[in-house]
Amino acid sequence: MELVLAADPMCSWCYGFGKEMELLLQRRPDASLRIVLGGLRAGATDVLDDAGKQFRLHHWAMVEEVSGVPFNREGLLSRSGFVYDTEPVCRAVVTARILRPEANILKIFRAFQHAFYVDALDTTDGVVLAEVGSRTLSELGHPVSAELFLETWTKQSTLEEAATDFAVARAMGVTSFPTLFLKQGGTLRRVGDGYAPADELEMHLASMAA
Repeated sequence: MELVLAADPMCSWCYGFGKEMELLLQRRPDASLRIVLGGLRAGATDVLDDAGKQFRLHHWAMVEEVSGVPFNREGLLSRSGFVYDTEPVCRAVVTARILRPEANILKIFRAFQHAFYVDALDTTDGVVLAEVGSRTLSELGHPVSAELFLETWTKQSTLEEAATDFAVARAMGVTSFPTLFLKQGGTLRRVGDGYAPADELEMHLASMAA
C-alpha cells in the first residue's frame, strides 16, 4: 500500500494530523508513505502582526481540542518581525529526503513541526533548520552534519526540488492541508481532506480496498 500525504510543516492541522498518520502507519506496516510538501505560505513576505497571531491562536486552539497536541502560545505571541514563510521548512524536509532518502520521512516532518509549535524555534532560519534536521537524522540512525545539511539546503537544486513539490501538490488538486491519497495502479485516490483520526482513515482505506 502506497500513501501520499500533501502537507506543510507550518500548517497547524497538519501538525495535529501527524500523530494520527504515525498511528495509521504503525497499524499498517505494509504501507509506505510519500510526503509532498505543500508550500502553504511559500514566499510570504508580510510580517505577522497581532491580528495574524490571534488568527493562528484561534486555529491552534481548535487543533489542540480535537487532536490533543500541545502548542507553545507564548512562543508565537513573543515573536517580533516574524515572516510566516513556510518555504524554508518545506525545503528542509526536502533536504533530509535528498541526503537520506531511506530515513523515516514522517518522523523528520514531525520533528520540524515540534520545533515550530512546541520549541518555538524560528523555522524560517536555515541554521536552525540545519540543527534540527541533522539532529533528527542522527537520532534516526542516519547521521548528517549540520554543515552538510545547511549546504544542501541552500543549493539551487534543493530550492527547485521544493518548488516541484509545491507544483505537484497543486497538480494533485490539493486545496487544503493535510490531504491524504492512496496510490493504486498509478492512480491517486483521495482518502480524506483535513484532520481525521486514524480509525476513520482505516475505515476509508478498507472501503477503498473493497
